[in-house]
Amino acid sequence: MKLGFYPGCSLEGASREYNESVMAIAEKIGIELVSIPDWNCCGATAAHNLNKELSLSLPARNLALAEEAGLTELVVPCAACYSRFTMVQHELMHDEPLHKRVNEIIGKEYKGNLRILNVIQFIDEYVIDKLDENVKFEFNKKVACYYGCLLVRPNKVLKFDRTEDPQTMDIVMKKLGADAIDWAYKTECCGAGFSVSFTEAVARLSGNIVEDAVHRGAEAIIVACPMCHSNLDMRRKEIDKFNGKKSDIPVIYITQAIGVALGIDHKKLGLQRHFVPVNLKDFKPFVKKEIDVEKPQNMEVE
Repeated sequence: MKLGFYPGCSLEGASREYNESVMAIAEKIGIELVSIPDWNCCGATAAHNLNKELSLSLPARNLALAEEAGLTELVVPCAACYSRFTMVQHELMHDEPLHKRVNEIIGKEYKGNLRILNVIQFIDEYVIDKLDENVKFEFNKKVACYYGCLLVRPNKVLKFDRTEDPQTMDIVMKKLGADAIDWAYKTECCGAGFSVSFTEAVARLSGNIVEDAVHRGAEAIIVACPMCHSNLDMRRKEIDKFNGKKSDIPVIYITQAIGVALGIDHKKLGLQRHFVPVNLKDFKPFVKKEIDVEKPQNMEVE
């Protein structure tokens, strides 16, 4: 099976371990991810603050290129890229004059026929059903699944999972044998792109997230966003200073967690690249057990 793939700038740079782990689990389950030919930056996070037409044209060009390549579904792991792609698709499909103008700017005809999936949608539709037969190690940890601001918002456009209490990553982690905790900061902001320009704000916002996860007994924070990972992992020194104590809770991409459970080598998953070390020594051989992974009722909010 082939699916389109948009790595974006982060996955080819600071968050290459995310790219590595997405590719590793896709290969493990027999899915080929095909990158958009000649893709460009989607403009996140600054373009939409500077120029309206630019902010629409950058993602639209990528989407048009994907359509030209014959792709019908596009996996976009970065939450910011996913948000830009989905919002641009929605806006252009509901504004014909604007749609025509953007097509003129990019010199291509974007038709709007592409289905866009974030990484947890990809896992939910193509990966989770294959875990029972492929899991080799139990992810025997209490985990805090952190979704951040963008993966399920705005719900009226994305129409995926619950806005304030999403469940998809929790379900996946339970499938791997983890104990996904209930906690207060599941969708709170980590500080996003202020990591360099306003590091103190990131330390405070991300510090609250780390503090609550640790307070509730979590042994790992599971994420699906490069910016969230960077703020919670790379900025740990600033977080610890804000919280007034040292914390060693690792921040792990959901794709890395799946890869660990599938028995993929940790270097192939990029786990050695983290600032906060990830200790894999105490993972246990997987013992099949009854785990309730039913989606709760009213999971989608209208």
